[in-house]
Amino acid sequence: MRILIAAAGSRGDIAPYTGLGAELRRAGYDVALATTDTFAPFVRDAGLEFRSLPADPRVRGGVTDRRELMRTAAAFVTELGQGFADAMNDGADLLLLSTTTAPLGWHLAEATGTPSLGVYLQPTAPTGDFPPVVTGTRSLGRLANRTTGRFALRMADHVYEQAVARLRHRVQLPALSASAMRRRQEQANWPVLHGFSTALVPRPADWRPGLDVVGNWWPHHDATERLPAGLEDFLRAGPRPVLIGFGSMASGEGERLSGIAVQALRRAGLRGILQAGRAGLAADGDDVLTIGEVPHALLFPRLAAVVHHAGAGTSAAALRAGVPAVTVPVTADQPFWARRLAALGAAPEPIPFRSLSAERLADSLDQVVKQHAFTQAAARAAKHLVTEDGAGQALKAIQRLSDG
Repeated sequence: MRILIAAAGSRGDIAPYTGLGAELRRAGYDVALATTDTFAPFVRDAGLEFRSLPADPRVRGGVTDRRELMRTAAAFVTELGQGFADAMNDGADLLLLSTTTAPLGWHLAEATGTPSLGVYLQPTAPTGDFPPVVTGTRSLGRLANRTTGRFALRMADHVYEQAVARLRHRVQLPALSASAMRRRQEQANWPVLHGFSTALVPRPADWRPGLDVVGNWWPHHDATERLPAGLEDFLRAGPRPVLIGFGSMASGEGERLSGIAVQALRRAGLRGILQAGRAGLAADGDDVLTIGEVPHALLFPRLAAVVHHAGAGTSAAALRAGVPAVTVPVTADQPFWARRLAALGAAPEPIPFRSLSAERLADSLDQVVKQHAFTQAAARAAKHLVTEDGAGQALKAIQRLSDG
């Protein structure tokens, strides 16, 4: 069976699918991952076929006006739909669709008669348990949470409207709105697997049938890979350091963030590792090291704490390592995950990105390193994550689809 996984976004939106795809490949499936050209090396390193999708200009940042952001998003998903149709030309027997690609993939699945399955990294279905993850708000109460959840889906449908119209015209399907297709999928209990831990988000009891939380899909890395020698030397040279990094966030703010990071580390009396990321963090000194990309699974277990932007993948990786965090959410679903970590006791209250200062960061680092309750909470969550098998659950769901 040929499986095509389709995903778009930043590195954190793509990396989990390299691990999922590699596990499916080991089970005997032919697996392709369709995503942007930037991630082609990671896809091929995982032993997967790469298929190209258009790049998302929002990943590069620079657009802050809400209306302009909506226009940019609509233009991107329209281009993405055409690229996804191109990626389908090489064939597939099953589509695995991310949050971003599902509203397009449903139409391609209809046109080609290809079965499909959702593989989401965020909870998107309305629930009384929490508000929509993209709103960045605290709970509004069960009724308001569900109401705003439905409103968020309507806004997403609006973004996809033009893309859906053009895609259905291309594949010679009769006109159907994005919202009508979403309702059709919901009424059919279209299956969606959510690749995060129930330690962070237990499955809401008011979700419809077909929505399951299965555990994380961990990014692929070669079993023989080791940390760079310079990093290994730094880790061995003293007490456990703190990692500070913002992943794909904060482009152009490297100088400011590097200064804050170094000042905070020294105020807290801690050694630190700055991960350059898109922001370009950098600093020199006996107590600070700058690094590029390394597998979280290799580095995180050797840290005292992680300061991060609260992306879904980084949040889960810190818990998996049993390491407490200081979260500095920037945008999108990051405030949601930051609050989830705080609710678990594995992180203090989040520091909003625009409120970040050396003083606030130092105070939070002092808390998570010196107060053992944070480490203990992270360790409890790590034990829970070990019991979950996200890739194994996905494999079972695919086998059920195949048998059905």
